[in-house]
Amino acid sequence: MPPKIPQPVPGPPHPAVLSAFWFGTAFHWLVLLLIAMPAGVVQFMGEAAKGTWLGLLTAVGALVALVLPPIVGAQSDRSGRRLPYLRWGLTINLLGLAVMGGAVAGLSGTAGFGVFVLGFLLVQFGNNYATAPYSALIPQLVPVQQRGHYSGVMATLQAVGQLLAAGSTFAIAALHLPPAANYLLIAAVLSLPALITLRGVAGADQAAAPQPSPASSAGSTAPSLSLRELFAYPPFFWVFWTRVLFALGQYSVQPFLNYYNRDVLRQSNPEQSTSVMLAAIIVASIVSALLGGQLSDRLGRKPVIYAAGGMMALAAVLLILNGSYLPALGIAALFGLGFGAFTSVDWALGSDALPSENSYARDMGVWHVAFVAPQVVSLPMGSLLDSLNRGGGTAGYTAVFGLAALFFVAGILLVRRVPERAGPAAP
Repeated sequence: MPPKIPQPVPGPPHPAVLSAFWFGTAFHWLVLLLIAMPAGVVQFMGEAAKGTWLGLLTAVGALVALVLPPIVGAQSDRSGRRLPYLRWGLTINLLGLAVMGGAVAGLSGTAGFGVFVLGFLLVQFGNNYATAPYSALIPQLVPVQQRGHYSGVMATLQAVGQLLAAGSTFAIAALHLPPAANYLLIAAVLSLPALITLRGVAGADQAAAPQPSPASSAGSTAPSLSLRELFAYPPFFWVFWTRVLFALGQYSVQPFLNYYNRDVLRQSNPEQSTSVMLAAIIVASIVSALLGGQLSDRLGRKPVIYAAGGMMALAAVLLILNGSYLPALGIAALFGLGFGAFTSVDWALGSDALPSENSYARDMGVWHVAFVAPQVVSLPMGSLLDSLNRGGGTAGYTAVFGLAALFFVAGILLVRRVPERAGPAAP
């Protein structure tokens, strides 16, 4: 049976409507990865090997995110539908949050940790089941010349979602609410933006068509490429590996900020101080997100990424040299300026590099792997952290954050190979 090819629509949805679900997803992952999960690991498994267990949990979740998006994306391309996957994925995601919240509320020890891990796997499955087809909507609905603006709006909404997450977790810590409150809050904030997107983009399931690219022949649609051909297509190849390197840098730092506040900055309430540091990152990223996306439509994607990667690499090095909390907030803001600029261009760069309008969801699912697969680095980084920090030292943070800076620099060097606005391959 031939795939259902969507029909044209008058124009793309408003960028805030199209990207609303990313707002909820950003809130979801920040609270879960940086606050709820580190606290849960300590609750179930203790302090001695917290880095190892947190890295293991993150890596196990990354395996789901590595395998699922291309498979679900390909199914979505064959069916011509996007939103049913979002609905079912959201449902499974919420079920996983309920399991994790129940575990921290009523269980303990290794048995409780087993249930906690099960809930996290459900969260990963549901979230990736939803986002792989959803990721296809920007390249499918938005013309090339507007993708920088849409990517900037998406990055801004993600940053605002993260800012709300940091403020909420700060309030939960200040009010001494039970750990399960984090999971209830995540579920609530994830659901409402999802409903906005589901309603606002409802017509896309039946009526949306890929937007022709200047690189395509007039009136033609490039054929789908096999996965082997996809990775042999130079624009996609270089964009994929650039994103891998930037994600490796992020995941060498992000999961361990809570422990950095505890062990290096000597904060008595690391959850609360981490929330403030995250707020500094996010406020700065909001400043650079919209500006970066708009500049990339005029100047190109790569100059923005050069500046972004340089700021994030410098921030990682300064975290190594710093040992006080107030300077750390300034360093966090520097990192946020780079991160916001990168995310504002990241989506546009990936969309520009897709080789075929016929396989947007599958190819965006493969591209998504470039961001989630590096989460596996949390396992060896967590083990390195614990190994070098034995005896009360902080050498582990020097090693882990130093490697992060190297990843960012390598990403800057590699992005030079990415052609600007590659567009679909010629038929």
